[in-house]
Amino acid sequence: MKPTLIKSLKWSGLISIVTLFMAAMFAIISTAVLSGVNWAAGMFIVIIIVFIGVFSDTIGVAATAASERPFHAMAAEKVPGSRHAVAITRNADRFSNFTNDVIGDIAGVISGTASAYVVLQLALQLGHSEGSTIQFLISVLFTSVVAALTVGGKSVGKTIAIQYSTEIIYQVGRLFYFLEVKLNITIFSDKKQRKQKSKLKNRK
Repeated sequence: MKPTLIKSLKWSGLISIVTLFMAAMFAIISTAVLSGVNWAAGMFIVIIIVFIGVFSDTIGVAATAASERPFHAMAAEKVPGSRHAVAITRNADRFSNFTNDVIGDIAGVISGTASAYVVLQLALQLGHSEGSTIQFLISVLFTSVVAALTVGGKSVGKTIAIQYSTEIIYQVGRLFYFLEVKLNITIFSDKKQRKQKSKLKNRK
């Protein structure tokens, strides 16, 4: 079996496990937050979930569109976050897989489930029983609005991501730098850079 295929299978297995736990976590949190809230608050929560999906998709597209070259120049000047930006662009396939497929798809599933809850709450508040014609019409309308916001938001996000890919990934790199330096949390690292660092240390 080819090394690239083995590497791909390992990554697929890892990302599947991560998705499983993240989906469960998102589902638990969204269910807990939605419990006991009225339909208006629930609708606001759904919009936030949709925004998270659109935002993560935008970052993922920016990672695939960005070039390493500007970040190498920044890294040479020791600009905070530039090293992390290089790692993101160098591993754009995995990074976009996580942001677009994991976070984006989970947000899509959770927003659909939350939408159904909001529709039920609104129908009951209007005095209509579950399964009524009014609930069906509200469900169609609300689902259409959520789908339109999701697709339209991702469309705008992709345009922004392509035009401002360097700026977006640099800001993400700065965030990762802050988490690593200030909070000692490594979100995304580059094995090549770690090997280069270890070689430099061994030479010293």
